[in-house]
Amino acid sequence: MRHTPYGYAFVDGKVVIDEEKAAKLRKICENYLGGMSFVAAAADVGLTMTHCGVKGMILNKRYLGDNFYPAILTQETVRKIEEERLKREAVLGRERKSHRKESRATLYTIFSIPRVPKKYKDPISQAEYAYSLIQSEVSES
Repeated sequence: MRHTPYGYAFVDGKVVIDEEKAAKLRKICENYLGGMSFVAAAADVGLTMTHCGVKGMILNKRYLGDNFYPAILTQETVRKIEEERLKREAVLGRERKSHRKESRATLYTIFSIPRVPKKYKDPISQAEYAYSLIQSEVSES
């Protein structure tokens, strides 16, 4: 079974909202939208977490609800969090590079090696010798 997201619990084989944890999650979101950092927002509700941990938690799509998980956060809250996150990234100059369009060439490398005769008793020396026989070339196709 996979990890159960923070704010949920299993009761009689069903996923239900753990109201105490869900309230903390909502408060983290409120704190973040109020200007706190991810870490400070979590610390305010008594959780010690890293920046990436809090970010991953509050951006988890399961909190919007699906066929298995009941909704803890509203679509509007998640939208506001994402807008705030992108705004802060832009102010700090940390926009994701994946948004930039860069053309990249694909190079195909072909490796070949002849049959390797046993030359050394020491396995490390033999492996070094075998690796030295590998030939590579870049192909255009």
